[in-house]
Amino acid sequence: MSSRYLRSRFNSENRNEESVLLRSIRSALRGSNLDPNLQHSKFYDISSDKEPEGGAEELLWDEKRVVLCTGGVVQKQWSFTHEGQPIQWACAGWIQQPGAVIASRSSGHYTNDAHSGYFRERERDSRTRTTFGPFDQAEQERRREVEPESQVRAIFVFLRSVGWIYLSNGIEYTFSLPFIVRKAWPLYPHGVIIQRVLEPTEVQEAELTGDETLPTVFSLISPLAEATVVDRAANIIGGFHSVPLTLVHDDDYDSDHISEPLSAGEVIIWVSCQGHGEDSDLLATVHPERRQLTVWRYAYVKLGDIPFSQAHSRFRKKRASMAAGAPDNQRQTVANNKEFGWRPQPPPENHPLGSFPGPYTPHRPPVPSLSSMTSLSTPTVLAGASRTQLPLLDEQRPPHERDRPGVDVNRMVLGGRTRTEGDVAMGPTDYTRMRSTHWITRLYTMDLTENDSRDWSKISISIFDQRFDGQVDRVLLGVCRPASETITILSVAKDSDTTLRVTRVAERPAVSVAPMRIMRSNVDDLLVAEPNGALTVLTHGLREYNASTVGITGIGLHFSPEPPTLPSAGAMEVDCPSASVPTNRVVALRDPIRSAVTVEQLDGSLSRVAIDFTPKDLLTRQCLEVLALTLPADWYFGLHLTFTDAWRSRRLSCDPEVEFESFKSALTTILQVEPYQKCLAENNPWERLSCSASYTRLEDDLVLSGLRLPPRTPPNPPSTPKRPHALLAPVLNALHMLGEDLRLMVHRHDDVHRLAELICLIANVIRPEWADYWKRFCPDVTAGWVYRSSFVDDRLPVWPPDMTAMFYGRINNPDWKLPWYDIRKLASQFKLSPSYAYGRLEPLAYLRQLTLIYRCLADKTVEDSRKRAENAMHLMVNHQIGLAFFNLLPLGLAAPLREAARSCQLAPGQDWPAAAYEFIGRNDLAEGAGANLSDLNATGYRPVKEFLGNRKRPAIRSLVHQAASAATGEVNAGSGVELNIDDFTRIRFGQDKRLDEVARMLRSSEVPTVRMIERPELSEHDQAKEQQNHVLRIAERTLALPLGRAMFTFGSVPTVTREAYAIPKIEFSIHIQPQNITIAPEPSKIPMDSLNWGDFHNGVAAALRISPSSNVIESSWIKFNRPSELTPEHAGFLYGLGLTGHLREMLTWHTFGYLTPKHDLTSIGILLGLSAANVGSGNRHVTKLIAVHTPALLPTPTIDLNVPLITQAAGLVGLGLLYMGSKNRRMAEVCLKQISRNDLTQPDLSNEHREAYAMAAALAFGMVTLGGGSVVPVPADEALVSELRILIHGEAPSHMRTRRTRAAFDINLTSPAATIALGLMYLRTESQEVADILTIPDTVMALNHIPPNFLLLRTLARNLILWDRITPTREWVDAQLPTYISKELDGRAQRKTSDDAIDLAFYNIVAGCCFAIALKYAGTAREEPYLLLINYYDTFSRLAYTNGPAYDHKIKRHAIRDGLNLISISLNVVMAGTGEINCLRRLRYSFGMYNQAMRYGTHMATHMSLGLLFLGGGRYTLGSSAAAIACLVAAFFPRFAPVSADNKSYLQALRHLWVLSVEPRCLISRDVDTKEIVYLPIKIKVKEGADVEMAQLISPTLIPDFDRVLSIRVDTPRYWPFYLDLANVRRHKESLLRNQTIYVKRRTAFLSYLEDPKGSRSLFVRSGSSSGDAATLDFPRLTDTKAHPAGDLNQFISSFSNDPFFLAFADHLCRNGSEMGPEQVFNAYCRASLLDSILQDKPQTLQSHLLLYRYRTMKPSSRYFHLRLQDLRFAVDFYSKVYERRFSGRGENGFRAPLIREGTLSGTLSALDQQLEAVRTDPAFLSALGAYARGEAIPTTVVDAVGAGAIAWYLLRNNVPVSTLLRVLQGLAQRAHAACVELPPPEGSGGDAAALERGVREVLHATGTQMTTTLGSGWAMRSLDEVLHVWRIGSAAEQTST
Repeated sequence: MSSRYLRSRFNSENRNEESVLLRSIRSALRGSNLDPNLQHSKFYDISSDKEPEGGAEELLWDEKRVVLCTGGVVQKQWSFTHEGQPIQWACAGWIQQPGAVIASRSSGHYTNDAHSGYFRERERDSRTRTTFGPFDQAEQERRREVEPESQVRAIFVFLRSVGWIYLSNGIEYTFSLPFIVRKAWPLYPHGVIIQRVLEPTEVQEAELTGDETLPTVFSLISPLAEATVVDRAANIIGGFHSVPLTLVHDDDYDSDHISEPLSAGEVIIWVSCQGHGEDSDLLATVHPERRQLTVWRYAYVKLGDIPFSQAHSRFRKKRASMAAGAPDNQRQTVANNKEFGWRPQPPPENHPLGSFPGPYTPHRPPVPSLSSMTSLSTPTVLAGASRTQLPLLDEQRPPHERDRPGVDVNRMVLGGRTRTEGDVAMGPTDYTRMRSTHWITRLYTMDLTENDSRDWSKISISIFDQRFDGQVDRVLLGVCRPASETITILSVAKDSDTTLRVTRVAERPAVSVAPMRIMRSNVDDLLVAEPNGALTVLTHGLREYNASTVGITGIGLHFSPEPPTLPSAGAMEVDCPSASVPTNRVVALRDPIRSAVTVEQLDGSLSRVAIDFTPKDLLTRQCLEVLALTLPADWYFGLHLTFTDAWRSRRLSCDPEVEFESFKSALTTILQVEPYQKCLAENNPWERLSCSASYTRLEDDLVLSGLRLPPRTPPNPPSTPKRPHALLAPVLNALHMLGEDLRLMVHRHDDVHRLAELICLIANVIRPEWADYWKRFCPDVTAGWVYRSSFVDDRLPVWPPDMTAMFYGRINNPDWKLPWYDIRKLASQFKLSPSYAYGRLEPLAYLRQLTLIYRCLADKTVEDSRKRAENAMHLMVNHQIGLAFFNLLPLGLAAPLREAARSCQLAPGQDWPAAAYEFIGRNDLAEGAGANLSDLNATGYRPVKEFLGNRKRPAIRSLVHQAASAATGEVNAGSGVELNIDDFTRIRFGQDKRLDEVARMLRSSEVPTVRMIERPELSEHDQAKEQQNHVLRIAERTLALPLGRAMFTFGSVPTVTREAYAIPKIEFSIHIQPQNITIAPEPSKIPMDSLNWGDFHNGVAAALRISPSSNVIESSWIKFNRPSELTPEHAGFLYGLGLTGHLREMLTWHTFGYLTPKHDLTSIGILLGLSAANVGSGNRHVTKLIAVHTPALLPTPTIDLNVPLITQAAGLVGLGLLYMGSKNRRMAEVCLKQISRNDLTQPDLSNEHREAYAMAAALAFGMVTLGGGSVVPVPADEALVSELRILIHGEAPSHMRTRRTRAAFDINLTSPAATIALGLMYLRTESQEVADILTIPDTVMALNHIPPNFLLLRTLARNLILWDRITPTREWVDAQLPTYISKELDGRAQRKTSDDAIDLAFYNIVAGCCFAIALKYAGTAREEPYLLLINYYDTFSRLAYTNGPAYDHKIKRHAIRDGLNLISISLNVVMAGTGEINCLRRLRYSFGMYNQAMRYGTHMATHMSLGLLFLGGGRYTLGSSAAAIACLVAAFFPRFAPVSADNKSYLQALRHLWVLSVEPRCLISRDVDTKEIVYLPIKIKVKEGADVEMAQLISPTLIPDFDRVLSIRVDTPRYWPFYLDLANVRRHKESLLRNQTIYVKRRTAFLSYLEDPKGSRSLFVRSGSSSGDAATLDFPRLTDTKAHPAGDLNQFISSFSNDPFFLAFADHLCRNGSEMGPEQVFNAYCRASLLDSILQDKPQTLQSHLLLYRYRTMKPSSRYFHLRLQDLRFAVDFYSKVYERRFSGRGENGFRAPLIREGTLSGTLSALDQQLEAVRTDPAFLSALGAYARGEAIPTTVVDAVGAGAIAWYLLRNNVPVSTLLRVLQGLAQRAHAACVELPPPEGSGGDAAALERGVREVLHATGTQMTTTLGSGWAMRSLDEVLHVWRIGSAAEQTST
């Protein structure tokens, strides 16, 4: 089909007649593809371990097109007509996509690693803190994280000079080809191997020069790397058996010549690629001239793992070692072992099957990490070997030790990395040389005949029978040579010396071969097309099996040696055998994929056929697999062959019964066992139903239980057997273990009955006791009871091993010596060598898994029960055993596992993986452990819709509510103040409207409403003038709104759309009441500069709404939002994107487009934004960008760049941000010189911003040297301090002056700037000497010589240095005042006047102290600084609002107003993000003051205070790291401009640097089930210096600095306990840093604190009769089934829980009002079960309770009754005898109640025992029991009268020993009684018959129990009495008859 499609599509072009020359040129350009019409087809197996039936891909191509098909359906196609080059070859393979750094960008981004010069410090001296805070460090760690590597399916297409790679994920690559490709093959683990075309001229040139030809074989592993030469090694050691890969070279290996490529004469004909079930890395080449075929091993070595010291000639002269080696001089190698790395020839105690992984652990060892691989410059000679080894896997050594010269002999022998003294003299490494990624070594060479070498292209290689054969891991390699019609079979074995050993094992005639999955599901067989036309399968090694047409789908050939005479028409299209003799024969087999192959016949016809003889029935397959580990190879092959023939005789029917019957027939035939005589079908169809498989399904049907079903006749027993076969015992033992495995899983119980019949058939022959065992579980599998045999095999124990009893015994008594399950003993105990036909496949997977789990639970070396449970849990998690596995287990077997999980659930560990938490039902802990750490959520909050998917469409009610909100003036969409976090704010701030009020105040896009006093006396003109004054005052306030709104709405937009981003416009009109008019400002009344800066801040506010964690911002989106002409608004938008880090995404050329127009505000935004986005990184690109805008960085600083001074100031601050904390001396000196820049000494119109420039230089200097000042004097630092001292005071101290000179700078400019610079440089250093430089004048006269605002800055800078001395007390503030000022203020009460300088100094010093306190306690919301600051705020407020006409009073009021502004900001810096109501009240009052005295600076301070108080809507706060402090000083610098455009003394753009100090420290608690935010009491342990304090908070809440938080605990009865140990568990801190959310799981009996604040609605309060519920569970028929006190339980449950599982259970199974008695009892039972499960938070027990009720009411005639009875007995014995001692934790003082009450289980068993009472008293049963107890055969009539089920019920329930043992015990008891009755004590009873009877009874009980593996207390005493009774009756009858 695919070929026809390709032919029809590809051959549509008609080529015109071409000349001879044109055809010659076209042929030369075409390359290897000489036939333009040739079509290629290749199949690839795409199955995997997870999807073994993945199917196959077909790749087809011709000269111009490539088509990919799957299942005959075209998936993709590619056309290369436009390339103008023919396709040389195509193939499919895998490409490894390397793990990229998550935040890495291409070279076009500013974040490219190559641009980073200085990196942020990670660790500092223990005396100091890091420059950046924990959140910023976490972001840097995330950006350096590497994504995991991944393998992607790829299609490789090679043209003449270009190659294409198409990945399945849609990515395409193209690369240049320096040669013409002949062919290409996929490689393991990824990449392709390419062989180029060897030109004849190249060969001639090599012969003339005597050099070797260039290599022809290359490997390509990455589309971004060049193809590398495939190099040769003398040998490759390791790569399997846990031995690292090592390359070995010969003695004459010359390290100066690295490469030894494959000879150019070698042509690759085949390459293996590890697919499904393969683990060999082999390739084969043919040398036509030498007539040799060579098998090689190839090995993958990571590129760059072998660093070479020098670059040498890539190829060397021909060496003798390159000549073809003889077959006896083979180099052996090993590929990666997929089968778990077992060593060959294991000793008996280390059997190869001893370490089976379970079915849930598909394990495939990865290629060893070779990251530390190196080469030797000097060869290291190993003892006993004359080869040089290049170790490829270095030992794990510290980096500082890896280059240490010298190494001991042991490391050399182990292949570790060695260094010699010669390494020191080696030259620099040349990494430009081509380095090989794949190495090969010769394994085997065989000679070819002349015909074979001539037709070498038809030689095919096949790998088959890859498995462990009992001695070694090996594969068979078939080399088919059609010219000779011969196949040579080689064995490639993994030797004990970790090399590959190749031996020639056979040779046979063949014309074509194909490896296929024919007989076995996990091992390939070899389909051989013989010269006579027959098809033969080589399976189980080299054993032959003839394949005929039956079972071959898609072909109708009869493969036989006779001449074929099949008609050609349609012969290949049918599925049934042909009646005629075929006239055709098979000549080739192509493209085998699993069980499918393409068959080519003699006439050239092709067909795709399937040959699959693997059984589909799981039971049949397991039987074959378990017998493969039991029977010898010849016997097993005979069994498998017989089974296949029997199954094929029934046309390979897929009916499971047909397959199993075929297996039974084969087994009985091989072992010569007479099968059961099946019942003859009656003529009546109704009676024939009893012989069908449907009978068993109808038997238990409740609907049909009222009908009289046809009587079922069990199979009749066979006749007296002859002497049994010797293999019956091992077969019986193996099938019994398989039955035990099936019995462990409920869904396999039907297979138990099918298998039990076969087991009983064999057991009746050699060990009837085993048949008795299985008759107790499946009494209806045979007629009658067990029949005694005349042949007993003593190799089998009397009683078979009961695995459930063994599990119980082990957990009950760990010292019990009964051995665990061991599959090795299936053959070893009978001294057999199994066939291992399936390799190491584990057929008893469930038994293996449960054995491992129960071994953990029964580990006597672990005393703590919780530790045992934890070990078992980790084992189950590692084997990927989930809760679904529990549901498949019977109730009893699952009980210990569930209890172990419950123990872990109540007390989970701190460092478990997420899968472990999910396993135990703690998905709250799993959310934190399994969070994607690369997904940093800096917002601290995510809306619930991100968890629950898309939100539903809005309802009409919500639309009406939105309309009403808009009508009433409430906040609506598009205003720029919406937060869209209603679920968070509803919990965070309750039901009050504080957020709405703040949004109303900070909203600038809507017309505000103001009230104006009516003044009728004014004229209309005066009124209009007064209204305009109002408009201008409100406009001044409006211009300051964006600064506060930026804080309020910070990070409120989690993501953006691809549409244009809307920025709300600023509205300057006002609505005046009561006049009810709207007034707009007159044109030109508001200065344009003020409008521009207002728009700039508005753009910043809009950009800051976008969350820093949003990952959709990219350069194209930024470019898309660029207006046609640059505007201040867009400039601010760019600046805001930079502050949140999104400007890192901007491409370099986009940046130039913004800077080229020289738009001042845009330049400022770009320079500051890029610097903020790359803060602390020292990015070289950004540095260059700043340099062209900052003359100070240029070689000639005096050059005129035509850059405004304000832009230069922004560049300096950007430089400080870029090198923040780097201590870069060069940048620090540049910034320091700019503080006193020479050309800015005298003011003029060109340097009106000189003060702002000086301050910017000072801030930049302080940021670069942040906290880097040395406490111990250092000359370099002393020079800087000396320069700063001069800038502060105008001259140096007297002892440092050289001469008196006038300062060349303006001290009024340099002093405040240098003061701040010095404070930041020595931040937190506690240097008293430096702090003394910043002293306050000690006299009033000296005080009058400096401006008062200098005192504020000196106070601030001084306290920045003496950081630890800052305390939030009034005493500390008073201590900062000079003594004379304090005295002056104290004596003010006695004097009427005081010096104004004293008052101004007081106001400034106090304001500076308040700001210093705020910086130290930023974001802490501590009570002490809050009370102090709010007190000073009230004091300054009273002073600020006083009026006085005097000029001096105005000066004081201005100082007080500036101080109040700073104190207001300081107060809210401390309370940032809290939304504290008292602060809001004061700020709301200040907001309403818009009279003439309130200028822009005051409004800005008020609005920024409001924004800080509600930072990010309450989700953010401020940090206290060094970088955060520097940014806060810059953002809240105490220069409050009168108008928005005033940048003379301070650059207004710096007001937004607070963003760099923001931290998302709002701890959010989220319900893990509903994903909703909840109230939650938490306990936080915080480190305060040397003390540890405990704080109790209610989340959502702001928490202290993460560096101080030690732990967070959730300890409330409503939620499961939760504990985060941030101090000791690194993962906890990382998780909380990246996502400030803790997930909690609510207990089922409680409501949340929001729904039930007082806890009055919990089930414990409302349920009522919980004591009666337990009685209902234990004895449902004995309790009063009145309605529950809660009434309608469904409504009751829904009132506190929205769990649909509980609601559905209550609705369907807990109804009231039922009139039927049984239904009413059942509803009461379900009601009790539901309440019990909810009250104790164990919903997993609901199913168990329903199952117990089913057990209680099931009929004894049920087919599965006895299996369920045994399960119930296990559960009862576990909870009654084991749980209390081994699982409850009572011994560790941590007792917990079981999941299921022991009384409930005992009550269920008691209900069944009551039904058994009727059986005990039946005379027929007593007769049967008597015969059984005496060892006699139970008559068939008695069995029919009593029922085999009743007998089995009694024997199973009472643990009665088998009949054989009872007969022995009877004889022993009689002899003991006769011997002891007359003897005196102590030898006898002395005539005391009663005492003797008691003694004999106890001995019989103990002996019978010990001789039978039983549960619980063993043989029931009541049953023993009944057996004694029937013994006496039998003895009396014998005496009577005698």
